[in-house]
Amino acid sequence: MLTVHRTFEAYLDTMETITILVPKSYCQGIVRSFTIQTPNGERRALQITKREDLWTSIKYECIPDVPVEIGKSYFIYEEHGAFTDLQMGAVIRTEAFDEQFYYDGDLGITYSNDATTFKLWAPTATEVKLKLINKAGKEEQISMQRGEKGVWCATVLGNLDGIYYTYLACINLVWREAVDPYAVAVSVNGEYGVVVDLAKTRVPKPALPPLTAPVDAIIYEMHVRDFTIDPHSGVVHKGKYLGLTEFPTTEPSGTVTGLAYLKQLGVTHVELLPVNDFAGVDEREPEKEYNWGYNPLHYNAPEGSYATDPYDPYARIHELKRAIRALQQEGIRVILDVVYNHVYIREQSSLEKLVPGYYFRHDIYGMPSNGTGVGNDLAPERKMVRKLIVDSVRFWLTEYGIDGFRFDLMGILDIDTMKEVEAVVRALHPSALLLGEGWDLPTPLPSEKKATMQNAHLLPTIAFFNDRFRDYVKGSTFHLGEQGFVLGNSAHREQVKRVIEGSHHLFSQPTQTVNYVESHDNHTLWDKMSIANYYERETIRKKRQKLATAMTLLAQGIPFLHSGQEFYRTKQGVENSYNAPDDINRIDWTRKSMHEQDVRYVQGLIRLRKWHGAFRFQTVEEIRNHLVWLEPMPSTVLAFHLYDVSAYGPWRDIIVIHHNEETRLAVALPDEERWYVVCDETRSGIDPLYAATKKIELQGIGTVVLVKGLT
Repeated sequence: MLTVHRTFEAYLDTMETITILVPKSYCQGIVRSFTIQTPNGERRALQITKREDLWTSIKYECIPDVPVEIGKSYFIYEEHGAFTDLQMGAVIRTEAFDEQFYYDGDLGITYSNDATTFKLWAPTATEVKLKLINKAGKEEQISMQRGEKGVWCATVLGNLDGIYYTYLACINLVWREAVDPYAVAVSVNGEYGVVVDLAKTRVPKPALPPLTAPVDAIIYEMHVRDFTIDPHSGVVHKGKYLGLTEFPTTEPSGTVTGLAYLKQLGVTHVELLPVNDFAGVDEREPEKEYNWGYNPLHYNAPEGSYATDPYDPYARIHELKRAIRALQQEGIRVILDVVYNHVYIREQSSLEKLVPGYYFRHDIYGMPSNGTGVGNDLAPERKMVRKLIVDSVRFWLTEYGIDGFRFDLMGILDIDTMKEVEAVVRALHPSALLLGEGWDLPTPLPSEKKATMQNAHLLPTIAFFNDRFRDYVKGSTFHLGEQGFVLGNSAHREQVKRVIEGSHHLFSQPTQTVNYVESHDNHTLWDKMSIANYYERETIRKKRQKLATAMTLLAQGIPFLHSGQEFYRTKQGVENSYNAPDDINRIDWTRKSMHEQDVRYVQGLIRLRKWHGAFRFQTVEEIRNHLVWLEPMPSTVLAFHLYDVSAYGPWRDIIVIHHNEETRLAVALPDEERWYVVCDETRSGIDPLYAATKKIELQGIGTVVLVKGLT
């Protein structure tokens, strides 16, 4: 890497302003005049408009009398004879730059058997070369031609299938090498982009069961490696994409595992933690490291540690597509967890190397912001960052045929970007789910522009993870000793009622709330209870966890389950297991075999939710018209009546009762008609278990569902 020694420094900070910093070690920083040398060698005077003492240097703000053409070389001379190059400064973060260089065409590679075209957006570069490496390791560099909007292009004749490539860009006199931000295939550990023929990898997408509304979804979050890496999973390709394709598989005791289990459980959607190429696992020895995948390197290329051969660029593509299709073949839609809010290490990312300073947010002092808490924030309010995200979403939809996106730290993104994402998704896949974390994070974007829960009314068809539901139902995620309703604390009973009925104090419609009590983040519910309810027997805590899952599945909104939640998943008390070993993160299929009856209980709840549309109202109006709370009740009981709902399913009336205390209790029913129990503390489903009239006897902690008016 070339290191440039500069006597003083000059930056283009707006299209009309040049900032010059002269250190006091040079002529005490005092300069009375500057000139600018244009690309054709002409020198013209700069007008100094402001002079400011910065302690170790003197800052000069100047105005040139001719426009500066970005992408060409200029030099600044001072009166004593020293000179420096004009570097690209804060101009790249101006609206004028965005307007001048926004490009709405294709980027990346266009492959054919006869030729491959490479296109790269790098408007501040003065020269760009394409570096090709053939299968024998021989390198070739080809000069690229600059076109409109700062797009560099080169077409190379011949069949380049399997050729490695990078870009070399000269910016501010420094040559930097970077992988194509639009690369769809990469070498081991993402060190190079790879030319591939995606047509060879395509697998037809099977027909899927209809999804009328987002509330018809039951989402199951899982990590590719966690799901099958257990030595007892019965899967051959443990921890790999192909492990998700094996069907059927069983644990030694006979318990169903893997894909067959997902089908048996009855969930409608699987949400995969990131499967795009990420840092944190050496793909050459993937078994030695672990990572959730929130260290994005390449947004459009699959991760190699889940492939059977990370050295084969095609293997990861083929195998991820096979995994997606295997799930879809069983009627399970696939949501991808995408991380468009940050990159792994800003300084090492292709985005920063190719257009320094553009892709990331900066604070008022010009320093990179860190609202994500991991070192950098992407800036999708800028047009080419937004294009990168929208193009990536479009690529995963069309090339991999996925069925939705979960946006990590969506609150970092801006509303306009999410609206554009939504428009593209709806045009290509109308029933795809869009959901995200709408946390309000300290990034330098005005609050009214953030894609946060507070602005959910501006994104009415995007769903948000509902932390109010999570914390009122189970207790604070961040204060382990704090108990919510299911852990025995009825102090926030009214708030729990509001989140059960769809959180319409937070969202426009129930289709916007993702209801959950645990996810990959933070402690599992089982581990939290081991601290918050340490004094209770495990049998009692298991009842509480079943209650939490029942409340999630029978509330208005979109239910979300963390894989293994249904059989009391534990991470041995580890809160942030993002890089913990497999024995902490793996799904323990032996544990599942020990809790088959509890798993069947959750299966029954899922079947119950699917059976009747009254658990899945799409509008606030429907909830107001058909849901009434049964009061007065003891503080330990929450009971609601779904009435006159025969238009939504086979029963006219449904009563749901949640009880958080291990005591027997008689609850009065609203009339003297015969009601049929389809779910109690130990059994669940759609078939009547027994009848009740006038009252129902609660046996302790748990959920009871009664129905009448079979139609």
